[in-house]
Amino acid sequence: MSYVVTEDCIRCKFQDCVEVCPVDAFYEGENMLVISPDHCIDCGACETECPAEAILPEQMAPEWLELNQTYSAKWPLIKEKGEAPEDADDFIGVENKLADYFSEEPAKLCA
Repeated sequence: MSYVVTEDCIRCKFQDCVEVCPVDAFYEGENMLVISPDHCIDCGACETECPAEAILPEQMAPEWLELNQTYSAKWPLIKEKGEAPEDADDFIGVENKLADYFSEEPAKLCA
């Protein structure tokens, strides 16, 4: 089992979870993070760190497993907390974020 990042992360992307992950299991998209189910050790440290409450055990959000698996294979690994979007707080609790705001694009890395 692993943890998964859900819709609540979209446009929030706070990244507090990245700091506590002992195995570097987070990958960064343009406007959300995902967890690699292959790397997650099911420790749960990330779940309580997320201000948007976007991280859940896989069994509580099985519909998010495929998205996390797919994009953790496409997006770059993130090992350190970066800056959340300036308007992140405005998107906490917004509904239908997957349909309205999700981006398949990877994070833009600084050179």
